[in-house]
Amino acid sequence: MSMETLPALSVPGGGEQFAKLNAEVRREVRRSTLRALGRSVLTFVLTIVAVVVIWVGSLWVFGISPYVGKGPVEVFEFLFTVPAADENRERLFGQLAVTLGHATVGFAAGLVAALVVAVVFQLSKGVEHALMPLAMLLRSVPLVAMAPVIILIFGRDFASIAVIGGIVVFFPALVTIVFGLKSASPQMNDLVTVYGGTSWTRLHKIALPSSLPEFFAAVRISVPGAITGALLAEWLAVGGGIGGAVGGYVAQAQFSAVWTAVVLVTASALILYNLVQIVESVALARMGMADRA
Repeated sequence: MSMETLPALSVPGGGEQFAKLNAEVRREVRRSTLRALGRSVLTFVLTIVAVVVIWVGSLWVFGISPYVGKGPVEVFEFLFTVPAADENRERLFGQLAVTLGHATVGFAAGLVAALVVAVVFQLSKGVEHALMPLAMLLRSVPLVAMAPVIILIFGRDFASIAVIGGIVVFFPALVTIVFGLKSASPQMNDLVTVYGGTSWTRLHKIALPSSLPEFFAAVRISVPGAITGALLAEWLAVGGGIGGAVGGYVAQAQFSAVWTAVVLVTASALILYNLVQIVESVALARMGMADRA
């Protein structure tokens, strides 16, 4: 006999009461989802406004020459109103697309590797105790210092993009996911153990679902990290994209192009970060974890 049919069989009118309770739960889930979505959208809008205010205010406070420092109006004109606007858009958006493609490679490589290693750590404490200090030691080495070795091993090609971008994403994501897997309720783990569950059962029944907020946090911090890794890989190794072009723009005193490139990369990072945050807020609200978002 299922739990859903129990009230209807044991209590007069229980089926109607259960239906009302179920409907109320669904309404509350919808309300929580809408509240979470509204908060995320408001946060996104306020973030954009704050960035623009800081941008304009910094140019004014530090008295940066208009020849070097470009504001929102100049960037807009560079992309849409000057005679070469069509060419500027095609060039800058093309380079942005290349950078975002490289960032996607690093994001996927780093996040998947972090998730796999975190699961291995959760299943084997011995492996975690042996490898976590090594991982933290490698994290302390500046990536710029490691880049020549990475380029020598993997060449100036797709593999270097994956490795450099993956390294930037991997370590913060690993620490966050490991922390999330350890946050599972000890009582729930004990319950699974009492009923004969294995380490794998505790992992996929308890640890993974309870670590969902930390996993989303890892995804959020990985988005700007992946873009940073892509820019670094383009600058140091493979060229192309925004990272490979900005140095040339600076050398040629194309300051409007430099500022526009920075604005496009920053805007992409903010948009992607906040899209992940919106998905996170909605998903956690629907799972009853809105208080952990």
